[in-house]
Amino acid sequence: MPDTTLSAVENLDSAVVHATCVAVDGRGILIIGASGSGKSALGLQMMAAGAGLVADDRVSLRMKSGAVLADAAPNISGIIEARGIGLLQAVPVGPVPLCYVVDLDTPEHARLPEHATVLALRQTVPLLRAAAAPNLSAALMQLLKMGRVGPEWPNA
Repeated sequence: MPDTTLSAVENLDSAVVHATCVAVDGRGILIIGASGSGKSALGLQMMAAGAGLVADDRVSLRMKSGAVLADAAPNISGIIEARGIGLLQAVPVGPVPLCYVVDLDTPEHARLPEHATVLALRQTVPLLRAAAAPNLSAALMQLLKMGRVGPEWPNA
């Protein structure tokens, strides 16, 4: 199966994309990037901090009640790759609503960036450009647990 990007499926009702997805408290984060960009490694770091594995390598996306749900393709459910070690077992936690997309190919140059979005199955999802971002795993764990301050702060 060729790599399927998020942009290639933005107008579909369901698709399988080349990505990793983990979740905290039922909130999914889709990690996208080129092969070798560190999607599985970031997923493993987040799992070590308490996230659950939704899917690694092939993430199944589908629409349900106006939300994008992420889950594992059945033949790889509960498996994540650890480069240089092999395929590891994990308890799968999907399906979960997709709350964020993290792009490991694109850096964010702003210290406090404007909120960005991406289309996933015709739904707008918050996008984080995170190539070479420091403390990425910890920051994403906190984001999934508590969210981020809105753009209207401190005037709200």
